[in-house]
Amino acid sequence: MNSPKTASGEAILVTGGAGYIGSHVVRDLGENGYHPIVLDDLSSGHAEAVLCGELVRGDVGDDERVGALLRRHAIRSVLHFAAFIQVEESVRQPLEYYENNSFKCLRLLKACLENGVENFIFSSTAAVYGIPERVPVAETAPLLPINPYGGSKLVSEMLLRDAAAAHPGFRFVALRYFNAAGADRRARLGQNYRRPTHLLTRALKTALGQFPRLEVFGTDYPTADGTAVRDYIHVDDLAAAHLLALEYLKAGGRSRVFNCGYGVGHSVLDVIAAAKRVTGIDFAVLHAGRRAGDPAALVADPAAIRRELGWSPRVPTMEDIVASAWNWEKKLAASRRP
Repeated sequence: MNSPKTASGEAILVTGGAGYIGSHVVRDLGENGYHPIVLDDLSSGHAEAVLCGELVRGDVGDDERVGALLRRHAIRSVLHFAAFIQVEESVRQPLEYYENNSFKCLRLLKACLENGVENFIFSSTAAVYGIPERVPVAETAPLLPINPYGGSKLVSEMLLRDAAAAHPGFRFVALRYFNAAGADRRARLGQNYRRPTHLLTRALKTALGQFPRLEVFGTDYPTADGTAVRDYIHVDDLAAAHLLALEYLKAGGRSRVFNCGYGVGHSVLDVIAAAKRVTGIDFAVLHAGRRAGDPAALVADPAAIRRELGWSPRVPTMEDIVASAWNWEKKLAASRRP
């Protein structure tokens, strides 16, 4: 995979940079010579996850504060991660998702345009595709989200598209994540949500005895084993895509949308089996009904990001992804023992 160029201390605003994916990108920014300015309200992120740069506690929707940060640090590039991300919760609380994910993105975008930001990288999602007609899914597929989480992200993509069309000096890359998983391979960072919902995280916490059983939501999907199929991408590979996207924009690349995935699908039962192999623990699994807003299969066509950004995965196997997450979960559990 191509490596990003080394920067010379350039300040980059990273919203939500104390969260799971954002913190891995902040790590990589610092290791490549950038100076991340992390804006995070710490509602789901953690201050100790910011391994470099500066942490400013605040709300991304506070446009006056955002504007002051942009001017103080002469920022020209912004990476926007701050968002609510739970599909099932979005079905129950749709207005909160549109307010937090779409309206606050609008306020951030206005502050950026008013203060000379040129490059914007947006944390989007494969949920914008809804139930795709074809799998793997290309960026040209119809955008028909079936839950408010995907809808709120699509609204933000539309805001970016229209802003870039109206302001020639402003360009963006929206990265549509498939299923981010795994952890920093030195176990410095990983998922640390107060209410974890990710399949792999819950599986490993079940293996550690933190949950009595792992629930499988839906066993009657039209897939090989009846469980939902997803494309899992290691968070380090996802972080690398952000730095390549940043350099692409800084070199004059046009506004683009890219899928971030491996192009390989794994069912829920595949992931559980991998977790049991890696941990050596046969934890309890309970089959339950489907959750609202979950499509049967989402697998990326990653041809565009490979071709245009020169991206390729470094952690391609499910066992490698699980092993990195397992090391992190064991470290996290040890740190919380009395």
